[in-house]
Amino acid sequence: MTTYAIGDIQGCYHAFQALLARIEFNPKVDELWLVGDLINRGSGSLEVLRWCYAHQDNLKVVLGNHDLHALVVAAGFVKAHKGDTLDVLLDADDKDELLNWLRHQRLAYQAEPTPGEHYLMVHAGLLPQWTAENAMRYAAEVEAALQGESHLDFLAHMYGNLPNRWCDDLTGIDRLRVITNAMTRLRVCTLQGEMEFQFKGELADVPQDFIPWFDLPNRATQDVKVIFGHWSALGLQQRSNVYALDTGCLWGGQLTAMNLQTKEIIQVQSHPFDNHLKLKG
Repeated sequence: MTTYAIGDIQGCYHAFQALLARIEFNPKVDELWLVGDLINRGSGSLEVLRWCYAHQDNLKVVLGNHDLHALVVAAGFVKAHKGDTLDVLLDADDKDELLNWLRHQRLAYQAEPTPGEHYLMVHAGLLPQWTAENAMRYAAEVEAALQGESHLDFLAHMYGNLPNRWCDDLTGIDRLRVITNAMTRLRVCTLQGEMEFQFKGELADVPQDFIPWFDLPNRATQDVKVIFGHWSALGLQQRSNVYALDTGCLWGGQLTAMNLQTKEIIQVQSHPFDNHLKLKG
């Protein structure tokens, strides 16, 4: 069995299928780890979600901000944003089945696909105070809220930038929002873990007093192999224990897979049928 981690798909169905062909994906023996943002902004969100639903036994998925956004839009709590491409999905006869499956995916995932090689996968990032054990426990709190009978209440109050830092005594929606924002939106923060959500640029342009979350010297997960996506301007990163796999397929870049047994990188170029947006945003 081979396990591949794949960066943000964002509805780029044609590139996704090309990448599966390139890695010679075999659903009888192979497993895919998807770092979130399966859907939205590309033209094939419905097709991507249908493929994932049909192959769910071969997948480990963590939710990204665009996946959560689709759930909030579908629930009627916010209107679609400029550039969203969710209409075809939301008009589909099987949307309820697909979105219910999406709602039951993880916020973080940790496993050992190869003996002695533990990986933790999250869409965006981890706050400096959190150990891997903390992160998995906190993710489970959000998963319980998202999958439970009161999930609509959680979705109705999920959006917001505050609180913007972790505190152990946070409770209720404030606690769930911080966890969700860190795991699905984080790129940079202060040494103390105060999050900044507007910056989307390259490493050289990180705002003063802020640091990429994975470069924090006090990060409690420095010894953990972390796989993530979300930050397309960051590009491919294969550092010691840090693997960033969002390589901007939606923006004309590549869709990236990493073989978790060998760490080999496999990429395909974006497909013109997938890319709708002329400007990043």
